[in-house]
Amino acid sequence: MSNPLFSLLKRMAPPAPPSLSDLKFPSVDSVLNEVDKALRTLAAKPVANRPNPSAHTHEGQLADGEKADVIGMMRVNHVGEICAQALYQGQALASADPAKKALFMHAAEEEADHLAWTQERLDELGGRPSLLNPIWYAGAFALGYVAGQLGDKVSLGFMAETERQVEQHLNSHLQRLPSQDLASRAIVEQMKMDEIEHGKTAQAEGATALPLPVKMAMTGMSKVMTTLAHRI
Repeated sequence: MSNPLFSLLKRMAPPAPPSLSDLKFPSVDSVLNEVDKALRTLAAKPVANRPNPSAHTHEGQLADGEKADVIGMMRVNHVGEICAQALYQGQALASADPAKKALFMHAAEEEADHLAWTQERLDELGGRPSLLNPIWYAGAFALGYVAGQLGDKVSLGFMAETERQVEQHLNSHLQRLPSQDLASRAIVEQMKMDEIEHGKTAQAEGATALPLPVKMAMTGMSKVMTTLAHRI
């Protein structure tokens, strides 16, 4: 006859960590496909599917100091879109659910518009992307793939939390951007609207709320990225 206390403790015990045989590894073709996507994201000129929100805005005059600050902010936003591409590609690769793969890929497509818009704005201002973009891409892709290995609900939780933090970040930029810089403001406003929708989608699809330490770690990593990307 089994001991009730032993049975209870057995049920409460944490599951054993997955063995190598439990982990899902991508095929060689999938890896090559992801390398191709990374190279196109990092090296090719991005092309948007939607019109640039700043297309019909009036170009306000910026002082030298204002222009330098705007370039820094748009560089940070461009890095954010590099990371978004990598994160969603990693999550899509790890997911075994075709519907969730499609969800992550659709989000990546909309983020690709943001990537193109921020690149165009940097070009207009005479700025350049971050020199550390390959590092940002690799880190975000690894995070997305690991999140995907933990299951779609956890992966969606990362998506929801990422979009929540990005929304806050874009709000801070809208407060800092010069009032006469209507072009940058139009781009950031549309980006913010899209990020909110992505977060709502993740929640509606059953996103798991992430533990506070994970959220804090994501905030810390984001601060490091934005600080470095503003200058480098």
